[in-house]
Amino acid sequence: MIRPIEVRDAENFLELCKKIDESGFMLFEPGERQTTVEQQSKSIERMLFEPNKMIFVAETENKLVGFLAVIGGDVKRNRHSANVVLGVLEDYQGQGIATKLFNKAFEWAKEVGISRLGLTVMKGNDKAFNLYRKMGFVLEGERVQSLRVGGEFVNEYYLYKLL
Repeated sequence: MIRPIEVRDAENFLELCKKIDESGFMLFEPGERQTTVEQQSKSIERMLFEPNKMIFVAETENKLVGFLAVIGGDVKRNRHSANVVLGVLEDYQGQGIATKLFNKAFEWAKEVGISRLGLTVMKGNDKAFNLYRKMGFVLEGERVQSLRVGGEFVNEYYLYKLL
């Protein structure tokens, strides 16, 4: 089931994020996320009052297995534009969950006036890159040495989709 996140999801969502961080492909290093459940609850609560911000969660058998966050701009000039962050637990990848999350987010974004979505992916994360291309994202460019992973510099691809 794909649904908007709720404040009551804070603890499970935080655990989901920590597990996904272990993939090595997220911004946070494994074990680096220090958010408390209380902080996560407040963050979700604040976000739910923003008209162009949303987190959709994928739930299977009362367990959160994935999410897609859409974070829209805060000023008039960029409110139409949003950044996307996707995470799905490895055991649940390849089952269409990410596709369902994206489709729900696309539908919602159009309803709230978001017409441009952008995201980044580490160079070398071919699985994610191919998924994003399948979902209609277009390669916009490459940011050189934008991250340092395991002591090594890593480039990121920037992709976008116009709705």
